[in-house]
Parts: sequence; structure tokens; C-alpha cells
Amino acid sequence: MGSAPDAAPTPATPTSTTSAGTAERTLDAPWSRPPDEVLAELGTDAGGLSNGDAAARLAEVGPNRLPPPQRDPLWKRILVHFDDVLIYILLVSAVLKAILGDWVDFTVILAVAVINAAIGFIQEGRAESALEGIRNMLSVNAEVRRDGAWARVDADDVVPGDVVRVRSGDRVPADVRLIQATNLRVEESALTGESVAAAKKVDAVGAVAGVGDRSSMLFSSTLVAAGQGVGVVTATGTATEIGRIQTMISEVRSLATPLTRQLDRFGKLLAVLILAMAVVMVIIGRVFHDFTVPELISASIGFAVAAVPEGLPALVTITLALGVQQMARRRAITRKLPAVETLGSVTTICSDKTGTLTKNEMTARTVRTSGRTFAVAGAGYAPVGDVTRDETDGERHADLTDDRDLAALATVMMLCNDARIVPDESDADGWRLVGEPTEGALRTLGMKAGVDPTGWRRVAVVPFESENKFMATLDADPDGGLHVHVKGAPDRVLDRCTTQVGADGGTEPLDRAFWDAQIDALGGRGLRVLAAARRTAAEGTEDLDVDDVADGLELCGLVGIVDPPRPEAIEAIAECRDAGIRVKMITGDHAGTALAIGREMGIVDPHDGTGENVAPAVLTGPELEEMSTEKLRQVVRDVDVYARTSPEHKIRIVSALQSHGEVVAMTGDGVNDAPALTQADVGVAMGIKGTEATKEAAEVVLADDNFATIERAVKEGRRIYDNIRKSVLFLLPTNGAQSLVILVAVLFGLTLPLQPVQVLWINMITAVTLSLALAYEKAEPDVMRRAPRDPKASILDGAYVRRILLVSLLIGGATILLFYVERAQGVPIAEAQTTAVTMLALGQLAYLFNCRFLDRSSLTLDVLRGNRVVWISAVTLLALQAVFVYAPFMHSWFDSAPIDVVEWGKTLGLALVVFLLVEVIKWVGRRWTARDHVPALVERHDAGQRAVQG
Repeated sequence: MGSAPDAAPTPATPTSTTSAGTAERTLDAPWSRPPDEVLAELGTDAGGLSNGDAAARLAEVGPNRLPPPQRDPLWKRILVHFDDVLIYILLVSAVLKAILGDWVDFTVILAVAVINAAIGFIQEGRAESALEGIRNMLSVNAEVRRDGAWARVDADDVVPGDVVRVRSGDRVPADVRLIQATNLRVEESALTGESVAAAKKVDAVGAVAGVGDRSSMLFSSTLVAAGQGVGVVTATGTATEIGRIQTMISEVRSLATPLTRQLDRFGKLLAVLILAMAVVMVIIGRVFHDFTVPELISASIGFAVAAVPEGLPALVTITLALGVQQMARRRAITRKLPAVETLGSVTTICSDKTGTLTKNEMTARTVRTSGRTFAVAGAGYAPVGDVTRDETDGERHADLTDDRDLAALATVMMLCNDARIVPDESDADGWRLVGEPTEGALRTLGMKAGVDPTGWRRVAVVPFESENKFMATLDADPDGGLHVHVKGAPDRVLDRCTTQVGADGGTEPLDRAFWDAQIDALGGRGLRVLAAARRTAAEGTEDLDVDDVADGLELCGLVGIVDPPRPEAIEAIAECRDAGIRVKMITGDHAGTALAIGREMGIVDPHDGTGENVAPAVLTGPELEEMSTEKLRQVVRDVDVYARTSPEHKIRIVSALQSHGEVVAMTGDGVNDAPALTQADVGVAMGIKGTEATKEAAEVVLADDNFATIERAVKEGRRIYDNIRKSVLFLLPTNGAQSLVILVAVLFGLTLPLQPVQVLWINMITAVTLSLALAYEKAEPDVMRRAPRDPKASILDGAYVRRILLVSLLIGGATILLFYVERAQGVPIAEAQTTAVTMLALGQLAYLFNCRFLDRSSLTLDVLRGNRVVWISAVTLLALQAVFVYAPFMHSWFDSAPIDVVEWGKTLGLALVVFLLVEVIKWVGRRWTARDHVPALVERHDAGQRAVQG
């Protein structure tokens, strides 16, 4: 993971040192040029700038900080949240109610519109917040050489040409070309995705080297893990790598969610339909039935108020808000309401590897000695897990007494080590690493194997340096004997060995070909390979240097280390696949490591990429660079692992997937993930190990950094979408039935069965009672066994539209029938209209139970349980309707009148008939759907049989 590949993901681009659009100092690929040449071109030397020169350059290029983004004026940011068809419908409804003089309902509806806009306004600024998170990452101060002396200055005052010094624990203040480096390693995972600190050196690298391979550069905001270095500043502010990421975030366009797109289309269609029907109704009423203008205005207002589902936007908001609460209980914090639903429509999850799919804790997985292979169980730094020896008849627990070769290797790895594994004070059962991840993995291996370092004493050490790629220690054993222990890169250690430890612990000649083959085999599995060697030191030795380990070492063996997958993530990926969701790994790590992890996690089929005419199993950054956008779109859905990627690559991959209509979720934890999280339909950030910039760029933050939480979030998103569909499926026939009653009366020149104020009443009580009940429904049993829905499809398909029309006819027809039968029997109009309103209320209550299950039959006891809110809503509805019928003040406000038990019996009977007939409609729909699917299933089965036989 720490070494550079043969090629790199991004080409060299000119690096501008300007920060705010002022005059430029351009320096091409400083990582590929000698330090003296870089210093000369920047007009400085190793002694640094004078204070006067620094001040002049600061005035020229501007402060070394990321500028805040341009923002629209406040009024525009507020008004944009009213630019929605459903909000228009709300406002039109409010105006209509104002025309009717119903100021209470006018205020309520207007408040709903304002609340919807306020929620959007509060959630606004996702990108701006992400940029603020990045700005907060930058170094506060820096140590620079001015006027020949080292001084600490504000990081904002650092300019191109400044010579800076960094030590372990420092945050790099700007992009820096190294001119001196001593054992320097820098934590760059936020930029590159690498799980191991990058070794830095002065030597130039290729001009096309990607960010992760520019070993001669330090990048702004990264953290020095070890060593120290001196370098010259080449870029500040927005010209730095972190600044380029900020620019990409600010330029990424925000995408509408599938739900908002569907509701927008649905709202526009509904608005046109209502307007057209109102015009037809007015024409027919005036021309054919000679209604007066005031009567037509009253009827038109009643029709519009009845037809407009003004409660739908509020209902969607409430349903999403309830989903957010449920998600929070499941450790997923949602920053933007529609993101919950969007997760339910996800077709592809693009995930970072380090810390997201893996534990970000290096673990020794395999030990190879000359005689055998040992498997190491467990993950992370907890010293829990067996070391077992592979045998022809199975595995057995390793023992240091019998397995002398293992004892030799584990002792070297334990003693030639500066890391410590200590109990985690915040977790009674946890362990914490103090030191570097690789050394922590080796220390844990020694603890698992049973090595006891008690009594050993370190005498001298040769620290790890990138030029040597090994560490050596001179250690005294409990008896006073001196030993040299060496660990490091296999090729460097092997070059210094002449013998090897045999299976019995004895010494035998070195078999270099055997070890080279073992190194290739372990590397091919995506493991980072380290070698261990030893020799006895002469009595009285007190010093140790590189020349002392130049040759004559005895090779103990190899250790294969990996950042292990999260076990729960493997299960979550399998569940995602069952739900028809593809998981793709996009990482800055090397191709071999990424592919091995991908296969282990089930992201990549073990045979992918091995046949003919198939997409490669893994694509690297350099290969992506060579691909045109069209070529990438051709293969993007078939490739599941992308390695050595840059932030630009991640955006290209997400965009290419979206070009196929995929709904993409992007997960990540580093700053390098932030632009792609912004581009994706829904960004998911890690809450524990994620950077603030990533959290601010994301819509969803996982509080437990657990990939499995995403699967639960997808299930929750699908449940919410189902409940929204149930709510729409419930609301539209109720509105349809009310508008149908008025429409039929006007078209046939009959007495209106409902007055506009009575329509308002039935709308109000159903909106505050029945409509909310469906938001609490549990997930359908098959919710995670369905394929992802087509984001282009309407929120209601043809079968549901037919159901809406039929149910509207049923409830509206029952209301019309009851009203005119009552009138024919001489019942006063106020009493007949009250009976009609009661019929609408009870018909909608009966239909609510039909809607609890989208397609399943409601003729089951399950319809009576599982959602207590349904019963609370039903009781509340009946109580409010009783007030409407019997309270004298309601008679004055709504022209209602008391009805007797006979009328209640009629309405209850017809409501039961409505329930049963809707179940017949659902049954026919199920049979119709099954009939449509059978030929396709038969054809698919026959094709499969032909393929097997062929």
C-alpha cells in the first residue's frame, strides 16, 4: 500500500499558487523536478524569503486560505423554496379558502407552505457547509524561514516560495516540495484513501504521478505521522490539492431526488387535470343547465378545493420526518429529509474501502516460514484470535515450543517494533493502538502467538527510513545475549540474508527462488508483505548502524498484512445484492489489494475478468484517464472495483452511472470523497472516522461507521416510499370522490350534495386523522426482496391509477346515491348533505384499511394490528364527525343537521361494501399482474434450460 505503482491515476496539471484570482505564479509538476530547480523558479533558496518579499507576495497572491463561496441574497434563497408545483397547489388552495372567507383554514394551509419552505431553507447550503468543513481543516500556523531564521507565523500568511519545516504531529500548512526529509511519513488518507501513512523523500517522481504517489510533496491539511522535513511552498489557498477539491464541490450541481421528480410530474399533471375539469364543468353548467355565475363560482371553488390534495406536501414531509427519527434510532443521521426516500430507490452504492468496508486497522493474516504456512485469526488490534498451522489433515493450534520457526519470526516482529497495544479506556473490551498501524499489526501478531517480551532490553536501533525500507534493533535477551532483529520490505531484507530458519528452528541455506515465489503469492492476494530476519551479535556490542545489517542475516519468514473487511459489511453487501443493488468499491489503494478485498467481501465474483469479452474486474486511475466519457459509460456498470482513484475519477464514475439512470449512493470518510458525495444522488459519510468536510457534504451520516447501517437505511427508505405511495393512493380517491360528487351534480344540473364549506370540513378531518396513520406503517415483508424501482417511473403505475379511479367512483357513487335517495324520500337538504358528508368520512375510513397493504389482501386479521395509530385516527375521525353531526354551533358554521341511527346504519353498510369491493379490485389486479408475468417467466425458464442443455 505504501509503494508507488507503475502508473498513476491523474496526469500532471499546472499548479497555480494564486488563491483568489490575483496575479499567478505557475509551477508545473514540482514533484517531478529537482529541488534546486523548484527553488530557482519560485525565486527563493534554502534560506527562505525575507519578510519584505513575503509581504509583497502575500499582497500578490492573497491569503493562504479557502475563500467562502458566493451566496445568493437572502430573499432569493428563501423564495426558491416556494418554486414547487405542490407548493403552488397549496398557495392556490389557500387563496381559494381566503375567497371563501375561511381564514382559519387559509392560515393553516399557508402555514404548511411556509413550513415546507422553511425546512428546505434550513437544509440549504450543503455544499457551503462542506466547504466550511474543509476550511476548518487547514493548519492554524506554520514554521517558516524568514530573514535567515525560523519563525512561527499564521498559516494565512504563508506564500509560495516560503521555506517551511514540519515535524511529527504538525498539520501541513500548504502544498510543499520537499528539499530535506528524515524518516518522514505523512497521514494522507483524507486525500488518497491510503490506510498507511505515506513515506516521503526528496527524490523526484514521474510527472504523471497521482496524488498518492507524489512522494516528494506534502499537501495542505495532511498530518505528519513521523519524522521531520523541510520544503518550499509551491501552492497556497485554492491552488492546493485541498483547494481543488473545494472548487469541485462548489461546481457540482445538485440533483433532484427521484421522489421530488415524481411528485413534480404528478403535481403538474394534477394541476392541469383540475383546471381542465373546472373549465368543462363551468361551460356545461352555464350552457346546458343555466347555472348563475355565483352558483358556478361556488361550485368551481368547491370542486377545486375538493380535488386539490393540499395535505399531500405536508403528509410527505411528516412521513419523511418520521423516517428520519427511525433512521436515527438505527444509527443513521439524516441531514436532508428527501435523502431517506432516495436511499430506498438506490440502485448502486459506490463505497470507499478504507474505514468504510474495512476496519482501517491493519491485521496480520498469514505467516509463511520455510516449512509451513500459519493462518492468523481475528481482526484489528485486539490480541484475540488463534494462530493455526496448516496440515495435510487439517489445522492445529500453533505452539511456540513445537513451532520454532514461528517463534523466531514472532519474536522478531514483537521486539523490532515501536508500537504498543493498550486497553481502550472508553471500551471495556476494546484495545487501542499507540504507534503506526503496520507495527501495531505485527505487535498484535506477537501477542496472539504468545511471545513474552518480559526480560528483553533494547540496546540500539536503526529506525525505519524510506531509503532503506527496514528497521533494525539490537536487543539483549533475559540471559544477557545480544541479538539483531530486522523487519522490512521483503526484497531489502532478503538481499541481506544468507541463511533461513528451518521448520525445526535450525539454520539452513537461503532458498531465494522459493521466497520470491512466496512474496508474489502473498502480494497477489492483496496482502502487504513484510519480512523478518535475525542474527546473533557479538558480546559487548553497544551500537548498531545500517552497515551492521548489510549481510549475514538469517531469514525467519514473511508476514502478510491486510486491512480486514468488516464482517457485518460482508453480510450487508450480500443483502444489498438480494435487493438488486450493486456495490462498487472506489478506492485510492492499489489494484491488487482492492481486488482481493473486493473478492473477499463478495463485491467481485472470483471469476470476474477472467473470461473473454467481459469488462475488467478492476479499473485503475491511469486506465480511467485514458478512457473517454463514452467508453467509461460503456463499462462503468460492469466494473465493480476502481483503484488508485482521484477525486475527479470518483465524480466521473458517479456521473457515468447516473447517465444510465442509476440512483447512486456514495459512501466515504475522507476529504477526497466529498466532491463525489455531493455529486451522488445521496451521499453517506462515516460519523466516527469521517472528516467534517465529508459529513457536511453528505445527506446521511452513519453514527457507527457501519456499512451494514446502509442496508438498514435502504430498507427504511423503501418502507417510507411505500408509505408515501399508500398515502397518495389513499388521498387521491378521497379527493376524487369529493370532486366527483360536485362534478356530477353540475354536469347533470342537480342539487349540490355538498357545499364548499362541507368539502373543507371533510378535507380537514381526514387530513389531520386518517392521512397520517399510513406514515406509521411497518415495512412490507418483501420490501428487501424487490428489485430497485425505476426512478423514471411514476409514483403511481397504471394499475394504481385504475384503482384510484374505481375507488373514486365507488365512494363518490355511494355518496351521490345516498344523498339523492334521501332527497327522494323527502329528507331536508341539510340532513341529506350531512348524511353525504358522513358517507364520505366512513367510506374513507373503510378505504384506509384497504390501503394498509399495497397489493396484499386486507381480508386478514393482520389489517387490525401492527399500527395502533390507525385505531387512534379512526376513533378521532368518528368523534369529530359526531361533533359535526350533533353540535349546534357546527350546524351554524357548516349547515349540517342531526341524523338518526338509520342514516348511520346506511353509511356504515355502504362503507363495508366499499371495503369489500376494493378488495375485489385488488384481487383482480393481482391476478392481472400474475398473468402478465407468467409468459416472461416461462420464456426465461425455457431460455435457461436451453442454455444448460446447450
